[in-house]
Amino acid sequence: MSYSVGQVAGFAGVTVRTLHHYDEIGLLSPGGRSHAGHRRYEDADLDRLQRVLFYRELGFPLDEVMVLLDDPESDPREHLRRQHALLSDRIARLQQMAAAVEHAMEAKKMGINLTPEEKFEVFGDKDPEQYAEEAERRWGGTDTYAESQRRSAGHTKDDWQRMQDQAADWGARYRALMEAGESAGGERAMDLAEEHRLHICTWFYDCSYEIHTGLGEMYVADERFKGFYDSVHPGLALHLRDSIMANAVRKV
Repeated sequence: MSYSVGQVAGFAGVTVRTLHHYDEIGLLSPGGRSHAGHRRYEDADLDRLQRVLFYRELGFPLDEVMVLLDDPESDPREHLRRQHALLSDRIARLQQMAAAVEHAMEAKKMGINLTPEEKFEVFGDKDPEQYAEEAERRWGGTDTYAESQRRSAGHTKDDWQRMQDQAADWGARYRALMEAGESAGGERAMDLAEEHRLHICTWFYDCSYEIHTGLGEMYVADERFKGFYDSVHPGLALHLRDSIMANAVRKV
């Protein structure tokens, strides 16, 4: 059985021009010719072409491929062993690359598009992505989560810094309110609860009063959130939860 240059090009996924070039440089010369002088490729030629294309896929230049294939000391089994070793090595490198890409994807989940130096500059020793996996697990399929992702991905370093400054200012005013002994149902507390809600609306997603009251409950129930708010002032998480609830009732 022999095959025309067009047939072989179709089998191998290369161009006729490529096969002509391989013939011209002596890398792959067809084993026969038709009565009209056209190239005819035998099964042995196809085996050689397969090896050529394999080494080319691995990045070997044509002159090195020719040396490898024409080495009198090698045999088909040796080629297979070499190809297997090269392919295994490439698979390992690709797996390492895939792992690196996956790590980068994880780092971008919450849209914190900052260098490590910028993150430390903006957030200090607090990790802005520490709740990323949990947030995706809880709300990953919601429109609210998608909107938060979209907006966060567009925030610059200056945006994050401005956001942090606003949050710090809000925290200082809420701490002062508590130190003054004002109740969670007072006007000032409810106004700060409303400011808290609008901060979320501005930077992340449309935070309805229903969503906001749910967040308030989480600030008390989840020890990590409770610890964060209570670090601003002891008891702030519970006070904020109550002021969020009072503000929602006021706005209904």
